[in-house]
Parts: sequence; structure tokens; C-alpha cells
Amino acid sequence: MQAAPALLADEAGVQKTAENATVKVGEQARAPQAAGSATAELADKMKTSVVSKVSEVMTKTTKSTPAVNTEGRLVSEDEIRAMNEKDYMNPAQLAFFKARLQQLEKDLLKNAGETTEHLRETVLVPDPADRATIEEEHALELRTRDRERKLLKKVQQSIAAIDGGDYGWCEETGEPIGIPRLIARPTATLSLEAQQRRELKQKLYGD
Repeated sequence: MQAAPALLADEAGVQKTAENATVKVGEQARAPQAAGSATAELADKMKTSVVSKVSEVMTKTTKSTPAVNTEGRLVSEDEIRAMNEKDYMNPAQLAFFKARLQQLEKDLLKNAGETTEHLRETVLVPDPADRATIEEEHALELRTRDRERKLLKKVQQSIAAIDGGDYGWCEETGEPIGIPRLIARPTATLSLEAQQRRELKQKLYGD
């Protein structure tokens, strides 16, 4: 009669051991699922963060640097004047000034060619007064062409400065020359203050 309780105790121990084993197996089965879920959640968070950062950078870039030519055209002078200081010498402004300088260069070269042809076609007249008038006109035209020749050199230097990334900045101080001054004088290399100081120095001490 004593063997029966012992047998029942052994069966209870085996059953408890089996239940513990089942619980551990269940926990081990759930562990990879939990780990996989945590990994997926972390990946989603990282993806969301990266997308947010990229969107933020693109938004800032769009605001600070307008497109050079969004509609197949250069920006206008009014649009240049309306831009913020932080947009100074951005691609749109550089494209605007380069186009203006190239047109000025084209006009100066055309004028020089017309002067050459005009001088070649000059016919000598017998009357001294008429001849003096023609010579005076030629002298005036040549002086004008000489000024334009010097201007042409500055125009070409300004175009080179745009290509080199130095356009729009004062040669003496390194400060911005300013949009209004560049619109009025695209070949300017000095800010207004620096130009005034140079002119005053020239008046006081000469060249």
C-alpha cells in the first residue's frame, strides 16, 4: 500500500517537469518573435528619422537657393532686387549678371567692328572745312572706342570672376559689393565705400 503514494508522487513530478519544459519552449518560441518585432520597430523609427532629415535639408536648400531658371528663363532685375541677403551671389544672380555681361561684351565688339569699317570707308574731301569736321568726328569716335576697349577688358575680367566664383565681392575688403551697385555697374570690383576711399586718395595723392 506504500508503493502507491510513491508512484503518484513520481507521476506528479514528471507531469510538473513536462509542464515546465512546455513553458520554456513557449518562451523560447516567443523570444525570436519579440526580437524580430523590436528589430522591425527600430528599423521603422530609423527610416522615419532619415526621411525626416532629408526632407528638412531639401526644404532648407529650396528656401535658401532658388532655382536658376525654373521656367526656362533668367530671373528678372526686379526678382534679383527682391531676393534676401542670404541669397547673395546664388546661381540665379550669377546667371543674371553673366548674361548681362555677355550681352555688353557682344555690343562692345560690334561697335568696334563698325568703327573699323567706318574708318575704312572714309572718303577724302577737297574742302578743308569738311575734312576737318570729318577728322574731328573720327577722333571723337576713336576716343569713344578706346574707352569701350578698356570697358571690354573689365567685362571679360568680370565674366572670368563669375566662372572663378569671385564675382560680387570687394577686392579690398572682401565684403559684398551689393546688388544695386552691380546692376548699375556690372563690372564693379569695389564696394561703394571702398570706391569712395580710393577716389578720395587719388584726389589727395594723385595716381
